[in-house]
Amino acid sequence: MGLPVRDQVKYWGFAAAAFAFLMYFVGDVILPFVLGGAVAYMLDPVADRFEAAGFSRATSVAIISFIGTLIFVLGVLLIIPVLLQQTASLFEFIGTSVDGAPSMLQDLDEWLSQTFPMLAQYDITLSGQLQTVAEAVQSKGGDLMNGILTSAMSLLNVVVLLVIVPVVAVYLLYDWDRMVAEIDRLLPRDHVGTIRDVAKEIDQTLASFIRGQGTVCLILGVFYALGLMLVGLQFGLVAGAIAGLLTFIPYVGALVGGLLSIGLALFQFWNGVEVTSGDITTTHPDWIRIGIVAAIFGIGQFLEGNFLTPKLVGSSVGLHPVWLIFALSLFGTLFGFVGMLVAVPVAAMIGVVARHAVRSYKDGRLYKGFAEKDADE
Repeated sequence: MGLPVRDQVKYWGFAAAAFAFLMYFVGDVILPFVLGGAVAYMLDPVADRFEAAGFSRATSVAIISFIGTLIFVLGVLLIIPVLLQQTASLFEFIGTSVDGAPSMLQDLDEWLSQTFPMLAQYDITLSGQLQTVAEAVQSKGGDLMNGILTSAMSLLNVVVLLVIVPVVAVYLLYDWDRMVAEIDRLLPRDHVGTIRDVAKEIDQTLASFIRGQGTVCLILGVFYALGLMLVGLQFGLVAGAIAGLLTFIPYVGALVGGLLSIGLALFQFWNGVEVTSGDITTTHPDWIRIGIVAAIFGIGQFLEGNFLTPKLVGSSVGLHPVWLIFALSLFGTLFGFVGMLVAVPVAAMIGVVARHAVRSYKDGRLYKGFAEKDADE
């Protein structure tokens, strides 16, 4: 005879609370294992395909490890240094002071005053506001960079990045199917069917969103970065990386990256065309390059909405953008950087469990009452 529902709820609730309490205190310690598990989960379908092609599990993991190491080394040597350099240059570009005011926003203030003379009466207020914004960007940007570097040195140190995470990922990837089978054998026998159905739906949701949306983010990030760099935008790689990284929240990546890129393009290309008439040389906006920057994000949105997301993610994921933002904020506040890493998969799991609970509620007596029974009689 199984345990009463009240006792099951009590025991499982206590286990969930203990797990959350443990995560709160040891979140930073388990960071490399969370990263390793995420990598193993992402690569498990690739290993399964190698096995289906006739390779052993060990050989499949070895091939994947070699390819992953090659990609990582190329990224460290070619992409990451440029990205860090452009990010630092962007903060320096915003924060460089000229006569007590940051140069970029000082030039923007002068341009606004010359282009829109009607704002001259608000010149003092406008200058003060722009200077305040610039000082905040400079201060917060420096704090952000220092925080990232400090966290990277304390949490994602060289040993973690180069040794622990890859080792954990390789071991978990090698034993993934065996671990899943062992967990399945430990499931409560009274609810094994329900748990399997919910777990299957969770896996489908995670596979569609994490793997699919991750691929979409990577493709669009590369597309935006290459396009902006080819058009000559000074911080194109940073803007493209930001847009690609935020693409997992619908419309947010394109909106933030587009506004940032178009703003940088307006500032960089506003006097990009020189026209000489006799002895007089005037400058005009380079509308072609500014338009190309805007078109890059328009094309990216078209490709994402019509080809990438339907093919790689699908339409049945069921993760609302507001729910994602809430999950990122909540888990980031409670568990820090580790919480932000697990926010999306946990949000997906909670969404699946909530939908299952709603279906069970609608099929139960609490929702239907005795109306259905009376109708049958």
